[in-house]
Amino acid sequence: MSDQSSPAAALSFGRVAGAYDRARPTYPREAAAWLTGEQPTTVLELGAGTGKLTEVLVGLGHDVHATDPDEQMLAVLRERLPEVRTSVAGAEDLPVADASYDVVVVAQAFHWFDHERALPEIARVLKPGGHVAVVWNARDERIPWVRRLGALIGTQEDLRSIDALESSELFGDVDTETFRHWQVVDRESIADLALSRSTIATLPEEERAARLAEVVAFYDDYGRGMDGMQLPYIANCVRCPVAARTTATAPGPDGEPAASPVTDGSDTDMLLIDFR
Repeated sequence: MSDQSSPAAALSFGRVAGAYDRARPTYPREAAAWLTGEQPTTVLELGAGTGKLTEVLVGLGHDVHATDPDEQMLAVLRERLPEVRTSVAGAEDLPVADASYDVVVVAQAFHWFDHERALPEIARVLKPGGHVAVVWNARDERIPWVRRLGALIGTQEDLRSIDALESSELFGDVDTETFRHWQVVDRESIADLALSRSTIATLPEEERAARLAEVVAFYDDYGRGMDGMQLPYIANCVRCPVAARTTATAPGPDGEPAASPVTDGSDTDMLLIDFR
């Protein structure tokens, strides 16, 4: 069972925003630094949700603009991080100017995008030399009890969606890294974790209640009680640079169109106005 890919499923998290925020794990600081760099920079975050990664990025000193298509999710982010600029927007239509960010980062959301529309938008808003970075927290299901939990609450986000990035001419070579970390879950938060899955959040009420009861019974079987249990995660990280922008000019000596880099207009007498 996997998270659904329909637009309705992608927007199902707002109704369970509180559970999502309580139950979903954060991201290791080391992973966030690998994704965006150690030095403070300008970051556009897509699918920011309730701000799990946003908070870590702000802690690293980055200037973050957080976007998400779900107002209810962003409302939780604003409560936690009132100083962060936010916009209700999907990755396919970003309300920002061309070449305005050093890094575009996506946590736990890249598989929801319409890649044919989103990748050109991501490339458009990146500055020359900028890069896109993607991360997924995945439960370490090599461990038997974690695999049993996955059978109850659903398999993890499909990392194969990164193929769209690897095959795109808009970006360069893909680099990857992983970071292990742990999250303590208890009887309440493990139910919230299940509820935060789109496959469970979208169930009819009676079916949803039955599934949550199964998850709590699973936890009780381990007899951990108030002490909780350590749920192991692997942060799968990907980053790649935006390709150099070129524009076609007059044909070259071989008859093919020559290419020249886009400039900021400072070397011309033309006044350029961006009405975006």
